[in-house]
Amino acid sequence: MDTQACQHVIENLESLPLAPQQIKTDNDSLGYYGKDWTTYYDIKASVILFPESTTDVVEIVHWARKHKIALVPSGGRTGLSGAACATHGEAVVSFDRMNKVLEFNETDSTVRIQPGMITEALQNYAAEKGLLYPVDFAASGSSQMGGNIATNAGGIKVVRYGLTRDWVVGLKVVTGTGEILELNNGLVKNATGLDLRHLFIGSEGILGFITEALIKLAPKPPELKVLVLALDQMSSVMKVYAEFKKHCHMQAYEMFSEKALQKVLSAAEDLHRPFETVTDFYVVCEVECPTAEAEEKVMSVFESCLEQGMIIDGVISQSEVQAQTFWRYREDISESLSKYSPYKNDIAVAISRVPAFMQELDQVLTKAYPTWEVVWFGHIGDGNLHINILRPEGMTKEVFVKECRKVDELVFQAVKSQHGSISAEHGVGLSKKSFLNYTRSNAEIEIMKGIKKVFDPDNIINPGKVID
Repeated sequence: MDTQACQHVIENLESLPLAPQQIKTDNDSLGYYGKDWTTYYDIKASVILFPESTTDVVEIVHWARKHKIALVPSGGRTGLSGAACATHGEAVVSFDRMNKVLEFNETDSTVRIQPGMITEALQNYAAEKGLLYPVDFAASGSSQMGGNIATNAGGIKVVRYGLTRDWVVGLKVVTGTGEILELNNGLVKNATGLDLRHLFIGSEGILGFITEALIKLAPKPPELKVLVLALDQMSSVMKVYAEFKKHCHMQAYEMFSEKALQKVLSAAEDLHRPFETVTDFYVVCEVECPTAEAEEKVMSVFESCLEQGMIIDGVISQSEVQAQTFWRYREDISESLSKYSPYKNDIAVAISRVPAFMQELDQVLTKAYPTWEVVWFGHIGDGNLHINILRPEGMTKEVFVKECRKVDELVFQAVKSQHGSISAEHGVGLSKKSFLNYTRSNAEIEIMKGIKKVFDPDNIINPGKVID
């Protein structure tokens, strides 16, 4: 069936009004653009298309509707749910060539961009204007803004700045019928019915294609200090968080385990332990220190937690270089684990439920994987935990995934019992589609299907992802 789908696409390429350099069918391109960071799907893309304008995207959609060809939106492909994977002969629509800044508005502090713009490039552009694009994460150097919007990306500074959704003030989209919609147009107040912009944010590309985005920028932050803290036990993670939140202006609060730290240190020869103390759990905490008084308050909270025994060691950055080094203990984790082909879960609960949930989940994982290595880290300040199960040496990918999927149900039952989410950041895609009812009611899922049908009546835009 997949071979027939690929052949059908190739046979109809001549009728697609794109330039030859906008179409690739070589095996290297199909393998490279046809997948995301998920490593457990067989990729069967038929062609890679490179639109250079909204008009090109409209032409692609009309062509796909006419010939009944499925389309997969493709950005930086840093997601971990399979949402950008082409597994059934689909045509992949890559936004690599739509990566420009279109307009900057100094009065509104907004920038209009194309969806293929790299996150880090937007951050650098904002900095040149004396402003800040605050949504940040380890993949900022390769992720694209269109993909960030389609997954409502969060990252490390949600505590202070919120999610991608909070910074998108306008969108231009092409629906599954080829219709162009311009949504909200940068308005701060707009009380004129349903805000369709927010349907596309977090939609994982199942409603249409984002071709432009109007992004709000923030004022440049004050001086920041980064602390690395060693905690006495898991339950102290939230207690220390509460103390810093009460008395300081936090930008980020991230937890990682000793196992995670060991993997980072073994993968980076230039990185050493932040201190001699070894414990099970560590925290990276970033706080605003615009004045000497603010820094004194940070130190006061640190010393108070130290006296109470919740913190058993710690360091605070004294330079920008040192701050960047401290962040590497957390941000280098995913890269250091990649050689183990980890099975990942990205889940969330309400912040107040984190301690009880971590204890429950730790028991589930210990019982299920008594001899396997499980690495924890997470955006504790927003209730988001990342679980990485490392594939044992010698075990085939197929057997490993099959065993992990058995325990997914136990993990998601724990999530459901805490009224949490089976996917905090990376979406549902292919990986979690069968578990969507652990987070969403049947009524919600049916409404989602109805909305999908309105925007994409022929089911050609990322079919089979999120919902059937």
